[in-house]
Amino acid sequence: MKKYLYTILMLIGLFAEVNLAGGFQINEHGAKAMGLGGAFTAIANDASAIYWNSAGMTQLSGTNFLLGSALIAPSSSFRGVSPAVDISRMKSQAFFPSHLFITHSFTESFSAGLGLTTPFGLGTHWSNGWIGRYLALETELKTFWVPITFAYSPVENLSIGAGFIYSFADVLITRNNSQAPFAGDAYVELEGSDNFAYGYTFSLMYKPIKDFSIGASFRSEVEYEFEGTATVTGAEQLQEIDAFPGGDVTAKLTTPMNIVGGVAYQVIPQLRLSADFQWIAWSSYDSLNVDFVNPEYEDSKSNRSYKDTYIIRFGAQYDISDKVSLLGGVYFDKMPVDPDYVSPTLPDSDRLGLSIGADAKIFDQFGISGSYLFIRAKELTVTNSKEIYTVGDSPFNGTYNSSANLLSLSLYYHLQ
Repeated sequence: MKKYLYTILMLIGLFAEVNLAGGFQINEHGAKAMGLGGAFTAIANDASAIYWNSAGMTQLSGTNFLLGSALIAPSSSFRGVSPAVDISRMKSQAFFPSHLFITHSFTESFSAGLGLTTPFGLGTHWSNGWIGRYLALETELKTFWVPITFAYSPVENLSIGAGFIYSFADVLITRNNSQAPFAGDAYVELEGSDNFAYGYTFSLMYKPIKDFSIGASFRSEVEYEFEGTATVTGAEQLQEIDAFPGGDVTAKLTTPMNIVGGVAYQVIPQLRLSADFQWIAWSSYDSLNVDFVNPEYEDSKSNRSYKDTYIIRFGAQYDISDKVSLLGGVYFDKMPVDPDYVSPTLPDSDRLGLSIGADAKIFDQFGISGSYLFIRAKELTVTNSKEIYTVGDSPFNGTYNSSANLLSLSLYYHLQ
């Protein structure tokens, strides 16, 4: 049994890093909404309402299609404390979360919608040999949602919505581990997937007066049960004594419940202002449990330090004409994790987002939206890290700097 302890410790550490993907909730589901800084809950007037506020679908007549994608280019660096003060930079990467939404109005008061989008994910890739290689090399988490939603308007100024979410996900994590006293590092890789997870949504849209609207949306947590394979390779001496047995493992990851409330006001015929408050119940993710299929391995529970947090959003839309609108937005995103638990797997910090965009109706039935979003994370210095990165139990203290550039494009088409 002792000969397996080395591998167990490495795999426990590997799984424990999955949690930091949680701080990367993706809120870019439609270029128009992104251009407004995500302050779209009380507007929801295109097919992306399926995600933002399904009650808004009753505003759309006929059949509506919205197809698009976002380009997300994150950047992160880490500077250690003395004597290891060199700056390590994350490898350049680009992610393309896409979205497809279709709505259909059966009557003036009843609509349904179907979508495909990616609400959680992203990843990081650090260079081989960097100082934090025992914590992270490559991390990639991708989740996909297929929401099926319905909306009903019992009276003219009120709509309610509800829906079911089918979801599936994939995860890839790699890192090194010290083999001291043997030369070189061991390489640890985990691949896993969950082909069936589910959640649900409820929403509301209320217009008490002509130029003012109120929106609310609830999205449930989704629990993923990953099944995968862990592979460890290292020194030949350890291979010969079977210290690196690969094996099947399972782990659970819960993405948080979201509750969003928003308002929108038509200040003048050309200008509409909007604001959202988004509450994210990250505290549902308090631990990460790992089960080893091989009964010789002891199951693991890794405590995490996530807490409930929020995002505040503001948006503005100015209509140049009846066919072209300019968009702008800003938001503040409070980090959900205790700084002592921040890791290079997916660096996190308080974030400020600034967005601009435009929406244009090319023809009566066809239009295009485009937007740009810059995200700047507050510089974060960790002085009491709970992440251990050497055999000598050294804490991974240092300073993180992160930012991201995002571009989004959506095409929409209307059939009466």
